[in-house]
Amino acid sequence: MTGTYGTGRAGEAGEARRMVLGGTPADGWDLAGLLLRVKDRLTGPPARPLVVASSNLDHLHHFGRGGAHAGVVERAEQDADWLVLLDGMPLVWQARRLTGSPWERLTGADLLPDLLSVAASAGARVGFLGGQPETHRLLAARLAEEWPELVVAGYWAPSRAELTAPGGAAELAGQVRLAAVDLLVVGLGKPRQEAWLADHAVTSGIRVGLAVGAAADFLAGVVDRAPDRWRNSGLEWLYRLVLEPRRLARRYLLQGPRAALRLLLASRG
Repeated sequence: MTGTYGTGRAGEAGEARRMVLGGTPADGWDLAGLLLRVKDRLTGPPARPLVVASSNLDHLHHFGRGGAHAGVVERAEQDADWLVLLDGMPLVWQARRLTGSPWERLTGADLLPDLLSVAASAGARVGFLGGQPETHRLLAARLAEEWPELVVAGYWAPSRAELTAPGGAAELAGQVRLAAVDLLVVGLGKPRQEAWLADHAVTSGIRVGLAVGAAADFLAGVVDRAPDRWRNSGLEWLYRLVLEPRRLARRYLLQGPRAALRLLLASRG
């Protein structure tokens, strides 16, 4: 079984801390503390949903000051608990500078195996929303091999038309509720995955929602991750741009620099 549940560097960054980076909330956490928080939500009495999202420059573009979805997270916190983790290295560096604490970079792709191990140990029912049917087929094979005891309640691969049709997203939430999903892995891409969870985390009946982008694609082996040296130096975006220039050029060459400037001008600890 993969995953390193319980081996995170607990307490290295001290207490969890809420910051505002680029005009939108972000949370400093260490790995072990996050895994325990998810486990408690999966095994404890019914409570408000816990949503785990990631903050990087693309997140700031959509949800930061002046973004089309500014304020979505703050409004969603009226009904659910949100943890917006430090994903992109520019945000990690800024958070360290503002607080003086050595926050870890916690990406959805790195966390998903650990979180699946937590779900398996908790006997939680897991669902996957987003991606393509072929990806789900490959993912199912990987899950059966690595986490044979994991209970997978369902896979959903809605088209964009289905998500945007009147009542389409709500109908999908109803299907997730009927499947009794405890932990839902949502890979619809930003900003759709966060917006869907903001609207439907409660009505879908989940305990934990993960807005993790392409993490399931990485796990299924349909998308290559950047090597460690690229990730650790803050150049994962460049690696992905080289692989998918047509799809990612606008995000990384136009939107990213503007978000980086917003990060520098509108952040506080």
